[in-house]
Amino acid sequence: MDNKNFEEWMKILLSRFDKIDKTLERDNKLKDCFEGDALLDNHDLCKLFGVTKRTIARYRQKKLLPYYTYDNGRVYYKSSEVEKFMKKKGHLPNNDQPTSL
Repeated sequence: MDNKNFEEWMKILLSRFDKIDKTLERDNKLKDCFEGDALLDNHDLCKLFGVTKRTIARYRQKKLLPYYTYDNGRVYYKSSEVEKFMKKKGHLPNNDQPTSL
């Protein structure tokens, strides 16, 4: 490979890295500042709940878990609403109710 081809490939590669960087930056800003609440995506919920994406989709279909879509079509969930959902399902202790010993 000569220098000219190498430089062309490097330009293409760097432009793709720039595009990825901008996408990640936009997603991180969105996750950090939606009405002061952190946002989680489907991947985050799958890891948190230990379930598949299909199960998360069922929660949305049954309106058990509120969600929000962004202009790129991705689905997000407010962390505070996820916490309420987990408390309701019994996965987190509910500090609002007294515990019996």
